Amino acid sequence: MRREPSFTVGIEEEYLLVDRETRDLVVDPPDALMTRCEAELAERVSPEFLQSQIEVGTSKRETVREAAEELAELRRCIARVAADYNLAPIAASTHPFAQWDAQKHTRKERYDELARDMQAVVRRLLICGMHVHVGLDDDELRIDLMQQISYFLPHLLALSTSSPFWRGETTGLKCYRLSVFEELPRTGLPESFDSFGEYQRHVDAMVSAGLIEDATKIWWDVRPSARFPTLEMRVADVCTRIEDGITVAALYVSLMRMLYALKRDNQRWRKYSNMLIQENRWRAQRYGFDEGLVDFGKGEVVSYGTLLEEIIGLVSEHAGALNCLEEVAHARDILNRGTSAHRQIATYDAAIAAGADKREALAQVVDFLIAETVPGAPT
Repeated sequence: MRREPSFTVGIEEEYLLVDRETRDLVVDPPDALMTRCEAELAERVSPEFLQSQIEVGTSKRETVREAAEELAELRRCIARVAADYNLAPIAASTHPFAQWDAQKHTRKERYDELARDMQAVVRRLLICGMHVHVGLDDDELRIDLMQQISYFLPHLLALSTSSPFWRGETTGLKCYRLSVFEELPRTGLPESFDSFGEYQRHVDAMVSAGLIEDATKIWWDVRPSARFPTLEMRVADVCTRIEDGITVAALYVSLMRMLYALKRDNQRWRKYSNMLIQENRWRAQRYGFDEGLVDFGKGEVVSYGTLLEEIIGLVSEHAGALNCLEEVAHARDILNRGTSAHRQIATYDAAIAAGADKREALAQVVDFLIAETVPGAPT
């Protein structure tokens, strides 16, 4: 009998670096900040495309709980070092009022090439995300489960939203990040392939034509990682509260084990076209979980709470086997109190109602994000 996949977990998060006095993004962070972070965290930290961003990634972990502990350590380290320069990280997929055209990209060969190739599209990429890697050691299994997990990507996105503002305006969307990201090519829901070989032939055709160097330039919502034997979920906003991000990761790995179990028993999740899944993706982007998603089996919009309970029921056995049942159950808490996007909007509205002007209200949102990204961090 084929050995069960490892279902190991790795989590990557991107943060924005803000000036504690102005609450705006720092355009030219001191080189010493990254040098010190790298000295402490080694390969677990790296610069991002824009100098006002920083990325961290956990090691390969056996459980979501282990990944959560390491991610908390990474956040604390970034906050502690940044505080020495009067800066702070915020875990939000957009900054409430920063201007993308004021930013500078990091001088690195890969990023220089992106800037030349993508021009204004990539200069607008003032967004951050969370990526979750799940260990699937079989290439064919990664392709098969990639197509099945696509159905659940809108449900995961709805729990993670943290990008309701753009350039000082309320966008009306809970996740504006995807609107920015989709200006790049090779984004969105993944393509469908019959085998890993077919997928690799498509990648090779693009490489041979000089369109991309390798599969790392394919930025789908979920993709076979080009660096690790994992299936990498990329649709989620970065969650401001670490426990919310861990819940998204726990649901993702539990869904993976559920889909694997179906395959092991010669079953599979019903396949729906990208055209249909895209509608739920848009609803999650626009409303978060406020207005429900479509249950395509019923052919109607169903409340997110109802759908969440169905998903928890589907994955409970698998979450228990993966020792993350408590983290999965925390999804109910997110639903009750709202995501970061909900709470950012509430913070802004409360400040305006109390007499703050627009800029003051947006600054209060930044303060909220600082406090929630690393509770108890240096002030």
